[in-house]
Amino acid sequence: MKYSSTRGNGVKLDSAQAIIQGLATDGGLFVPDSLPKVDASFIAALQELTYEERDAKVLGLFLTDYTEEEVKGCVTRAYGNGKFDDAMRAPVKIFDDMGVLELWHGPTSAFKDMALQLLPQLMSTALKKTGEKDEVLILVATSGDTGKAALEGFRDVDQIKIMVFYPEGGVSRIQQLQMLTQEGSNVNVTAVRGNFDDAQSGVKAIFGDKSFAEELGAKGVKLSSANSINWGRLVPQIVYYFSAYADLVKAGKIQAGEEINFTVPTGNFGDILAGFYAKCMGLPVHKLICASNANNVLTDFLRTGVYDRNRDFYKTITPSMDILISSNLERLLFHMTEDTAKVAGWMKDLVATGRYEVGQELLQKIQQTFWADWTGDDDTKELIGRVFADKHYVPDTHTAVAWKVAENYQQATKDGHYMVIASTASPYKFNGSVLEALGAETAGLDEFAMLDKLQELNDDPTPQGLASLRTKPLLHKDVCAVTAMKQAVLDFAAK
Repeated sequence: MKYSSTRGNGVKLDSAQAIIQGLATDGGLFVPDSLPKVDASFIAALQELTYEERDAKVLGLFLTDYTEEEVKGCVTRAYGNGKFDDAMRAPVKIFDDMGVLELWHGPTSAFKDMALQLLPQLMSTALKKTGEKDEVLILVATSGDTGKAALEGFRDVDQIKIMVFYPEGGVSRIQQLQMLTQEGSNVNVTAVRGNFDDAQSGVKAIFGDKSFAEELGAKGVKLSSANSINWGRLVPQIVYYFSAYADLVKAGKIQAGEEINFTVPTGNFGDILAGFYAKCMGLPVHKLICASNANNVLTDFLRTGVYDRNRDFYKTITPSMDILISSNLERLLFHMTEDTAKVAGWMKDLVATGRYEVGQELLQKIQQTFWADWTGDDDTKELIGRVFADKHYVPDTHTAVAWKVAENYQQATKDGHYMVIASTASPYKFNGSVLEALGAETAGLDEFAMLDKLQELNDDPTPQGLASLRTKPLLHKDVCAVTAMKQAVLDFAAK
């Protein structure tokens, strides 16, 4: 299977080459030239497999230049060795009225682990397969979870360095501590004075600077990405949609072949796009519901066909979704139109004016699969308190946004398909907001006292990776302006 740019530069790469490169040279995102199709027997066979075995089956359809042994090896190293605290890796908590797909049982307690434990293995294998001799420098912009998951996945991996930029004051304290205490001889964490979109735009500008790439190349360094713009970051996320479906059939909650819905909290559109790929491949998905917070640029787009980032930016209790430029939407536009010139034009408009419009015909096509809504902080907190009271279950703030939007969808459409909510983080990562939603007193408590307080209420124990932050030293203190990001990269690359 070959991969090419959403913006049509004509270059076709194997998956290993696309994963190493990360972003196409024209600024576009790599997409497969065709999507593999699966039948009912393929899906049925997943029921009796472990998560790693399911992973290898699905990945093998996309990574056709990797051998079966290479894929299995990558998967085993990613999910084994005690890295995940649940044998199912991505278990489904099944309630009568809906299921909750828990994607946060990895080492950093966020759904990003599902991909970012695997991407370093895929990339390291790709370097060996292609005979690449240069050092690869991974650049990451994070709104909170991607940064720590990428740092943990890539730490001390041979031939690779990783540099993470995060918005100063724009992540939760737990998320910040996870990054600032990160160990590893090949890692750097730098705060950016600005919001996530500033950090992401700065990283994209660095990738798009050919003279800068040449300057690094002369030093034997190539840039790549661990954000979901990298195909190797996105393709592992397809797997857990298949896995959840297989688990629901096995549990007798749905019948084989029955269509279900997924509601996904999303800012950069990568997680929900993986569900779209699963549906295109043949997984029985009825609707994908896109859940946003007050930074509801995706809600407006999926309702009107107008993408407009020219709006107020809000800091919310769901910081991983505080995003106004949703990079992976570009891939959806490509698959819906198969017109690289149109996609390139829309992305050019986004840079020049902050907006673009796709028209009613394309919007209606998108709406056949997607539905969208958003919810604010107050309703998010209300949902957390109500779910705890009704089910004695504690969702994190991002999961609560999805849960509330799922309720809104069901009330608005009367759609009776079984609903699965993508739970993207442990409640312990956002303990202050969750405790407030539960009516607990937090005045005077530091982050770790709040972890203990939440543990008193929650059935699930505090993840070890978060509990261990109490005693870890702060190792990263760099801060820079957006305009200084390029120099910061040069300084780190030279070390």
